[in-house]
Amino acid sequence: MVTEPRPEDDHVVMWITEIRMAVVFVKELRKWIESDNKLGTNSGTVRVTPQPVSQPVSLLRLPQFFSTCMSFSLVADMGIHRGYVGNWFMSIWCFCCAVTLIVLTVELRRFPSEFPFFWYLSNTYACYAALFCLSASIIYSLTYVQFLPYGPHRDQAIAVTAFSCIASVFYAMEVVKMWERCKIYKTSCYVLTVPGLLKVLETFMAGIIFAFISNTSLYLHQPALEWCVAVYSICFIPAALAILLNLEQWEYRLPGPFPLFQLVLSLLSILLYISALVLWLLYQFNKEFGGHPQRSSDEDCKDELAYDMCAWDQRLAVAILTAANLLVYVTELGYWACQVSVETKALPRVS
Repeated sequence: MVTEPRPEDDHVVMWITEIRMAVVFVKELRKWIESDNKLGTNSGTVRVTPQPVSQPVSLLRLPQFFSTCMSFSLVADMGIHRGYVGNWFMSIWCFCCAVTLIVLTVELRRFPSEFPFFWYLSNTYACYAALFCLSASIIYSLTYVQFLPYGPHRDQAIAVTAFSCIASVFYAMEVVKMWERCKIYKTSCYVLTVPGLLKVLETFMAGIIFAFISNTSLYLHQPALEWCVAVYSICFIPAALAILLNLEQWEYRLPGPFPLFQLVLSLLSILLYISALVLWLLYQFNKEFGGHPQRSSDEDCKDELAYDMCAWDQRLAVAILTAANLLVYVTELGYWACQVSVETKALPRVS
């Protein structure tokens, strides 16, 4: 008696095949490294690599690549069952997988010595990748996985979340390792400092907000909500420019002291974010201003079988992210206030 194969068996075979392909890829990379080292030794040439780039950190690229590749592959295999949320996060995992492979290839070929910006860019990418994979795991599980019926697609979605969490852990380990090496070799990297990490958080949260407000029906009907969107854009641009300026210490070309400039910028951003938070809450959740105070009052959220975030969920997510980013700006204001105070005390007094 011949039994027909079950869908669960197909998924198991697919996972085993992908794991075997990853193992083969790792073996080929190992052979590539050994042959490259032998070639450099025999030819008498010496390849110069920046001190902060080390083999243990480079080895973290392999589990990063494997985890993001598995997340991307499993979501892509779900087809029409992955939903809008799945499509959005699939692009994130695909991007992280591709960039990690590029970074790994560049490091293995000893190219960082030829590109001075490579080390700073790889550190910046690791910070953002850790945040993106972590947020993807949380949002994907809260807005999609829990609404799936029990079955192979739900198990596959849970596996996607698990691999994304693993990827975020390995990216965070890379950031910690590079931070430790910066302390040992007394080198500087802006994104591995307190103000740099705060800027990364600010731009990251703003990017997530932009993703949620890509649904223009949330704000185009009200000028006050359009002002909120303008605030997110106005505050995002200086934060992104600050990261770029610090890659080559271009901040010293500013006409005034950089800490004082950042202090004023943080204060303005706080004021703008406070206005955006108040207006968003009023016009999105207050009935007197045309908002929806409860999820059940929103027409888009009445379908309990929908696998995507409804409009009310998106409004709530933007409100939470706005409040969280406001706290980050307040923390940054406190940091720069301390820096300005220290510099002011260090100035010579005129008698």
